Amino acid sequence: MMNKTAKTMPALFISHGAPNLPTEDIPAKHFLAELGSTLNSPRAVLVVSAHFHSERVCVLSSEQPDTVHDFYGFAPELHAMQYPAPGDKSLALEIYSLLQQAGMDVVLNERRGLDHGAWVPLSIIYPKADIPVVQVSINTHLTPEHHYRLGQILKPLRQSGVLIIGSGGASHNLSELDLHSNTPPVWAREFIDWLHHAILAKNIDALLDYRRLAPHAVRNHPTEEHLLPLFAVLGAMELDEQVERIHHSYIYGALNMDAYRISA
Repeated sequence: MMNKTAKTMPALFISHGAPNLPTEDIPAKHFLAELGSTLNSPRAVLVVSAHFHSERVCVLSSEQPDTVHDFYGFAPELHAMQYPAPGDKSLALEIYSLLQQAGMDVVLNERRGLDHGAWVPLSIIYPKADIPVVQVSINTHLTPEHHYRLGQILKPLRQSGVLIIGSGGASHNLSELDLHSNTPPVWAREFIDWLHHAILAKNIDALLDYRRLAPHAVRNHPTEEHLLPLFAVLGAMELDEQVERIHHSYIYGALNMDAYRISA
């Protein structure tokens, strides 16, 4: 049952970058470290992460989810990091019910932990790990429209104090990164500029058709998983709400770290 007395929370899209974000000295990390202080304390955080794919919509229902180190090749201290935030089984059941009533094919999962798309940014935003976290999966075989619809179904949770975060990347072509540059190439900058203007204009039709309409869309996103969480966040937006870009930076040349807030 939703708590109607809770403060309405914003919805956020965050570019989470590389798994080593917590150990890096870059603008995106400093932005996330300040972000939590700008938000009301949420009842829970619902994360739609680029790193959680499932054929059926999957809702994590563990009461104490593990910290999943779903990456390799980074420093031992990163692999040793833990983010012991509790889960929220009652919220997971609430999400399950909303999705099922809307006709989604949905399942619960008590075993899977928090992937790095969830715990890496949350470890910076909420380092005390004292706010419950639930994840909902994306499906990389389905369209932006599916994920927009997912966000529409989840939208009422914001009114009960749930912070919805889409965690992905505004651009994500790992094969064309330059580890020694923070200057974006033209093809990345032009795509990000198009994306920014379309988001601020709330041009949902264009955004859903970004792969055809945006410049260099496929080059910026050879696969779609890092942009799909954005569509869930857009679906959770009321069309009369304010949208703002709350962070803008690049790392490794073409890897954009932009973040957007849909205000309550």
